[in-house]
Amino acid sequence: MARSVCAKSAFELWGHGQTHSELKTSLLNYPLENMSPFMHKDSTYRINVYTFNKTLEFQDRIKKIDAMDYLPFEGTVRLKSPQHIFSLLEDYGPDPNNIPDHPNHIYFGRWVADGQRELIRSHSVKNRHFIGNTSMDAGLSFIMANHAKVKENDVAFDPFVGTGSLLVACSQFGAYVCGADIDYNTIHGKGRSSRKKQQWRGPDENIKANLRQYGTEKMYLDVMVSDASKHVWRDVPLFDAIITDPPYGIRESTRRTGSHKDYTKPPDGIYAESHVPVSQLYHLSDIFTDLLNFSAHHLVIGGRLVYWLPIYRPEYCEEIVPLHPCLRLISNCEQILSSHTSRRLITMEKIKEPEELDSLTSPDSSHFSHYQFFREKYFSGQNKKLGKEDNKSDVNGQ
Repeated sequence: MARSVCAKSAFELWGHGQTHSELKTSLLNYPLENMSPFMHKDSTYRINVYTFNKTLEFQDRIKKIDAMDYLPFEGTVRLKSPQHIFSLLEDYGPDPNNIPDHPNHIYFGRWVADGQRELIRSHSVKNRHFIGNTSMDAGLSFIMANHAKVKENDVAFDPFVGTGSLLVACSQFGAYVCGADIDYNTIHGKGRSSRKKQQWRGPDENIKANLRQYGTEKMYLDVMVSDASKHVWRDVPLFDAIITDPPYGIRESTRRTGSHKDYTKPPDGIYAESHVPVSQLYHLSDIFTDLLNFSAHHLVIGGRLVYWLPIYRPEYCEEIVPLHPCLRLISNCEQILSSHTSRRLITMEKIKEPEELDSLTSPDSSHFSHYQFFREKYFSGQNKKLGKEDNKSDVNGQ
């Protein structure tokens, strides 16, 4: 629970039922020897009442606590800092527009620990110093860091770092962080701001400032302008985790350096001060080929790759998830974005060092061809949706 952002709390369940009568029967059948260590006369305790999808008045909560006098509590009630906390939880269903008079299910147990849901609020991108159009949500960032098993003194790398949301999450768990991105303005915190009523980014809007905001600046190694298709790293295992959200070509373009035209490359060591590399389209199939090959070569054994994979749902099957001989698929979780698109959180673990024949070189292989036209499929679905809405408005107008 020390890292979990998905679970609010954990309880040791003592009894449950659909009514308070069933709950009483369940609790009286719970082994007394399991209760007694927390109920003896020298102990202090408190009982909390939690209701889901319904708000109870304070007096109603007190009545529910008093009704549990059949439990053999011998200790002293202490509302502030008790030794033991017990909780009565009532579930009134998921529909806020149809709340029943009585709970659907009731639980009682001993509180064990709280999760880290507070991290989602404290690290919200709404209050973050440096953000962009595609800054990763704080909750998802921490989930990705947990999937990568990022821990103290690890080195985590994001090859599509953007505004560094994933570096913020990894640094919170004690990892040293670094990243790269092809966008010069984002890496250096220059250009137009993504905030309302602010035209340009300020002088201290950058990734390092984000880590400074959360007190983890000491975990910041560096970020650099770099093309993910032409990495600059030595060909040795360097990272404990590679955690990233590649661009899909929807809100951020997929670009890499290069040109389809013939051009003369300047001699080595000669660069114009104002030189801006020519860029070309970076197909999603190539992005995932490069990402998996890079991870196979630069993760340590047991290191993890965690990334988002965009999916056109009508055509999805497990066979289209990219695979690599050096990486074992650990998990594949879906986040639905619309009726026809979603993205899947892919977690892979390095199991061996790459050999000569282990590289993925063909972007047209069966694993990758699905992604060639994701952008076109995404917008074709959007256009169909807009067309249906236009037809409805025409009918209503008639």
